Amino acid sequence: MTAARPLRTERASTTRDSILTAAERLYAEYGVFAVSNRQVSEAAGQGNNAAVGYHFGTKTDLVRAIEERHRAPIEAHRERLVAQTDHNADLRVWVSCLVRPLTDHLADLGNPSWYARFAAQAMTDPAYHGFVVKDALSSSSLVEVVDGINRCLPDLPLAIRFDRNIMARNLLMHSCADRERALATGATVATRTSWQAAGMGLIDAIVGMWLAPVSRSTRGGDSRRVTVDQDKCVSSGMCVMNAAEIFEEPGTERAEGTRKAAAACPALAIHLEE
Repeated sequence: MTAARPLRTERASTTRDSILTAAERLYAEYGVFAVSNRQVSEAAGQGNNAAVGYHFGTKTDLVRAIEERHRAPIEAHRERLVAQTDHNADLRVWVSCLVRPLTDHLADLGNPSWYARFAAQAMTDPAYHGFVVKDALSSSSLVEVVDGINRCLPDLPLAIRFDRNIMARNLLMHSCADRERALATGATVATRTSWQAAGMGLIDAIVGMWLAPVSRSTRGGDSRRVTVDQDKCVSSGMCVMNAAEIFEEPGTERAEGTRKAAAACPALAIHLEE
């Protein structure tokens, strides 16, 4: 009985790994919504079509497990880079700390890989976006990186900074997903022969986007304000703002409430209102 128990545990772990790998591939190639738990079980070589439910629960639980599987190695890359970065480093250094953990992880995975496409699918699916990005903000090193980026942009209007956060996230996630797809299908990937080179190109582009001049019409035409929802943390590895830096004027009652909310919940949902 004692010898059989570790064997069962090892078998269950192997089954879970097979399901995670199959689900990640199918979700990456076809989208999360289009793939059933039954299809995942079959692709994982499980005769029992209820294997996903038995080992993970719901599809949401499975999506979260895939994300968690990759979070630790990405976090390890980021912590290493942040540890090597001076507090007063320039924008390019901090953007490198944002980009390289993902591109280095994708390089480690080899080819073919599916994580970048899976993450892009999950981030654009309203059923999964919320918890995926909320979980990402458990990373203290990620918050440190974004705070570093914000310190390098003191003159950029906060509304513009928020918009460019979203642009940076989309540029990073979808560029990596497109490259991963091309590599998996054997297509030519321009001149970026490695994930390291692709990462350098992304760093160039994101730094250029952050430093791009703000037109008068854009600067003057944005009259938006924000409210804070502490129950919905909607940010991610590629879209995080320093919660203490909100659009409210300092010293106002509304700004004080925002600061208190930020102290209570560092990962805040930022809702733009006209």
